[in-house]
Amino acid sequence: MPGPGLPPPRRVGLLGGSFNPAHAGHLHISREALKRLDLDQVWWLVSPQNPLKAKRGMASFARRLAAARAVARHPRIRIVDLEDRLGTRYTVDTLAALERRFPHIGFVWLMGADILVEIRRWKRWPEIFFRTPVAVFARPTYCQRALAGMAAQRFRRHRIAPGAARRLAAMAAPAWTFLWMPLDPSSATAIRSRAPRRRTKRN
Repeated sequence: MPGPGLPPPRRVGLLGGSFNPAHAGHLHISREALKRLDLDQVWWLVSPQNPLKAKRGMASFARRLAAARAVARHPRIRIVDLEDRLGTRYTVDTLAALERRFPHIGFVWLMGADILVEIRRWKRWPEIFFRTPVAVFARPTYCQRALAGMAAQRFRRHRIAPGAARRLAAMAAPAWTFLWMPLDPSSATAIRSRAPRRRTKRN
């Protein structure tokens, strides 16, 4: 999905999530990914509805898309509704569909260390590692748990050094890396908790 006047991307990072709401932490990871993984673009895959999250308290899909576009404001970050158009709800199915649709793009799945901790709850999660290279970014308080967790231990032989991360998009899966970086404490949960609650009108 090239931007106006830009050549088709060959190396693309995929950052999936509810983006409820999008925030500076998403932007921070995306900028680091562009730089440290030598990517052409990062696509934010805004999920119509995360299967692991309740609908209650979830902003509408259109509202989350619009908010993500307002936050990103970067020429090489694309906010996409591909999961809605493809009809997929699980990451493993989305990756399979994207590889069929864009066979000439080398994808890298991007996630924070907090997601690596919880990924064992995802549908057919090992297939994600076998299908697509993965880059994990440090997040406050999660790093040690992530590196000691089930996913990191199961795929420990396939972990590559940060110095080789610029080649990750061209590597055959399974291949993953853990990237330490200046930490950004932003989280969607914290942002929602600070948002003023709407008062319910009483008749």
